[in-house]
Amino acid sequence: MNPPINESPEDEINRLHEEVIRQTDDSRKCLHAGLTAAWQAGQLLLVGQKRVRRTMGAAWGFWLEEKFRGSRRTASNYMRLAESAPDTAVLQGLSLRQVYLRLGIATEPKCRTDSPHVEPLPPHVRLANRLLVALSTSDKALQANPEKSAAFRQDLRALYERLRRLFESGIPANITGKALSNKNP
Repeated sequence: MNPPINESPEDEINRLHEEVIRQTDDSRKCLHAGLTAAWQAGQLLLVGQKRVRRTMGAAWGFWLEEKFRGSRRTASNYMRLAESAPDTAVLQGLSLRQVYLRLGIATEPKCRTDSPHVEPLPPHVRLANRLLVALSTSDKALQANPEKSAAFRQDLRALYERLRRLFESGIPANITGKALSNKNP
């Protein structure tokens, strides 16, 4: 995005920086509002549970299915949250999932069924990333930490050997990922 004609790049950078700060603050407020809503719903569910059990006996599950739009598990999590935390002020800055984990309220992993399956990066790509890290690290930093320097050299030795063989044999520039797989060329 180009800055307006009368605005310098520095002005645009600072404007965007202020936008980041504002959006981050809004995000924190939204996280806390969601957490507070879950806690309040848990408080109301606990009161409702007592009332239903007092008036209808063991009909809590039926009442919950009919009246609550969420799942039983969600209701249970809200109620456990309300029982575990006296108020939400002590949980400021945490997401609902983080609070559940800290309070020992089990959460299911997020659903990945609709997400495409992503294969792990091949070893040569991981090693190339290590090479980029090593190259971006100053020589002084590596010299100051001989163990880290030795670990980089050891990790990158396999990549170096494969690349050396590829370039010495004159393989074209449009090689595929299979050419760099774990199988020896």
